[in-house]
Amino acid sequence: MTRRAAGPGESARANRHWWDAAAASYQDEHGAFLGDEDFVWGPEGLREADAGLLGPVAGRSVLEIGSGAAQCARWLVAAGAAWVVAMDVSFAQLEASRRIDARRGSHVPVVQADAQRLPFAAASFDIACSAYGGVPFVADSAGVMREVARVLRPGGRWVFSVTHPVRWAFPDDPGPAGLTARDSYFDRRPYVEQDASGTATYVEHHRTLGDRVRELTAAGLRLVDLVEPEWPDGHDRAWGGWSPLRGRLLPGTAVFVCELPSGGTAGGAS
Repeated sequence: MTRRAAGPGESARANRHWWDAAAASYQDEHGAFLGDEDFVWGPEGLREADAGLLGPVAGRSVLEIGSGAAQCARWLVAAGAAWVVAMDVSFAQLEASRRIDARRGSHVPVVQADAQRLPFAAASFDIACSAYGGVPFVADSAGVMREVARVLRPGGRWVFSVTHPVRWAFPDDPGPAGLTARDSYFDRRPYVEQDASGTATYVEHHRTLGDRVRELTAAGLRLVDLVEPEWPDGHDRAWGGWSPLRGRLLPGTAVFVCELPSGGTAGGAS
């Protein structure tokens, strides 16, 4: 484990292979919390059914980026979305989605692709969303914002959740050790796990809150809200570095709620 530079290609390869290998164990460990057909924004348990951050979804076309096993996409279908596509870089995660569909008798179209290059025509979707998917795992997150702005229709909404940037200053520990700042919040070098040869096997990228706002505005998007879910009473499930102890003192998730202005031109659109 180290902090070092990792470019778009290296990050994409490492994370595709990591998620392919980890998909089954991830779904086994977290599937009950995520549900087969539910939209959970993060470890705090904030659900779209309660938060309504996407706005009305009935009759809308929706793209989920970094969908995993498409639990959120399945919820969107049940909520009346007219057309939903679930996209992930990991084929194994999409296979997990197919298995859920086979068990439930449901169907969610899935696409394997890199969030940095969305394989969709301009102005294809009314809504794009991502719950801890895609954005933290790419080197060019500014490019993701431009791509999302490109595939959204004017007036469309883009909502995504990531680890709260403040957490990067603290050890990823659910206990007391995770309450003392150790690293610089301004250190933007990615977290990299690598093998003995130095080849990255997992990469996660950090941006400050200001970085995220600048990426969004440069893409022609407007930040409508920034939601920092509080840890709810009675929620005692730890998930990695997220825990009741830390969650009651430090924000663990940041949810960015954005819109593409009507009549505007998305930055970087083609």
